[in-house]
Amino acid sequence: MPDAEGRAAQLPDLAAIRAAHARIAPYVHRTPVLRCSAIDDETRARLYFKCENFQKVGAFKARGATNAVFSLPEAEARHGVVAHSSGNHGAALAYAARQRGIAAWVVMPENSAKVKQDNVRRFGATIRFCAPNIPAREALCAEVLAETGATMVHPFDDPRVIAGQATAALELLEDHPDLDVVIAPVGGGGLLSGTAIAARSLKASIRVYGAEPANADDAARSYKSGNVEPLPQATTIADGLRTTLAPRTLAAIREGAAGIGTASEEAMVRAMRMTWERMKMIIEPSAAVPLACLLEGTLDVAGAKVGIIVSGGNVDLDRLPWQT
Repeated sequence: MPDAEGRAAQLPDLAAIRAAHARIAPYVHRTPVLRCSAIDDETRARLYFKCENFQKVGAFKARGATNAVFSLPEAEARHGVVAHSSGNHGAALAYAARQRGIAAWVVMPENSAKVKQDNVRRFGATIRFCAPNIPAREALCAEVLAETGATMVHPFDDPRVIAGQATAALELLEDHPDLDVVIAPVGGGGLLSGTAIAARSLKASIRVYGAEPANADDAARSYKSGNVEPLPQATTIADGLRTTLAPRTLAAIREGAAGIGTASEEAMVRAMRMTWERMKMIIEPSAAVPLACLLEGTLDVAGAKVGIIVSGGNVDLDRLPWQT
């Protein structure tokens, strides 16, 4: 395994992020940044929501997957691509593969949200189901790779994916260079890694925070210990964040993030519902975690101008978390 210096060398820099932004521009949206004074009042801060729930496939994942797919040499791309995903990365990979005209296979946990399964199928990928744990995902991915000769596009442990995800923060800071803070949800760490690299490269004084469920707090524990800590048996509505950091993403986060806040399930439900009701905007549970951290006070941003990466809006409308 590479040491910390080696992992840092494998991370994208601002030039790679700008190149990714140009590469993916024909295929993804430049999403809007919205504000809500009623939510500002709840958090005692000025919040700027970067709305990746309006992105292609309904999530920021379209950025990283598209950059990875369109970075592949033709000889490699013709065999297709494969990934494991609880949903959003799988749909993004399927979308990007369709845009390039190549095949895609997605390994998904058998308990994945139906809306996310439907998204993957809609873009033409072949789904292979596995048990809901990381070893099962990786084992089935290895089988698919052996069968097809496809290229693995990891959902977060890939410099091309990280560079693509970073373009959301790049756009946010281009539109609002006076931000004091940027917060992104963290699961495997691709989004938070890219956000930290882009934001700190553009503005050295900015604070970057991660946000994750208290019930799946492996990133917060890893950040403190300096080692990749195992994901607990996670029971959380934020299904997109039920994964563990990689050494690469941990290195980037420890270098560029000021901390990681955690939120209770109750706060996530409150934040999600507040966004739906006050902003008239559908977001998924994982996207509600940054606001939930602010509502519970696990991240202190009082008086600051705060950018929040709203990671996605793919929700199973038949299983909303406030329904009983």
